[in-house]
Amino acid sequence: MNGFKQFLLRGNVVDMAVGIVVGAAFGTVVASFVKDLMTPFIAAIVRKPDFSGIAFQINGSKFMIGDFVNSIISFVLIAAAVYYAVVLPVNALVARARKQPPPDPTTKKCPECISEIPIQAKKCAFCTTQLPA
Repeated sequence: MNGFKQFLLRGNVVDMAVGIVVGAAFGTVVASFVKDLMTPFIAAIVRKPDFSGIAFQINGSKFMIGDFVNSIISFVLIAAAVYYAVVLPVNALVARARKQPPPDPTTKKCPECISEIPIQAKKCAFCTTQLPA
């Protein structure tokens, strides 16, 4: 039972649970936005009183085009919100974290023979030139 309690109280599980709850609430808000605001707007453009009611029948089967378009609009809005509110900022933070200052050089070039020699060297190992301090 202790292992299960530790698993539940780990930060990842709690963060995931909060994310799922907030995501579900956000999905409901977007669905309401599409149903209550976008659908009437599109219906006004195509001159139908209820855009979500647009449908056609083939052999007694009803195809709800309006509901399908509402679902597509909801998906696009949710995907755009997730991309701009989560993916882009996280990618920017990861890119910023990966940009580390270049490491200090460990070698230098000999002014005479242009060979790579250690920074601490006082004499070039290739041409035996005395190097300035």
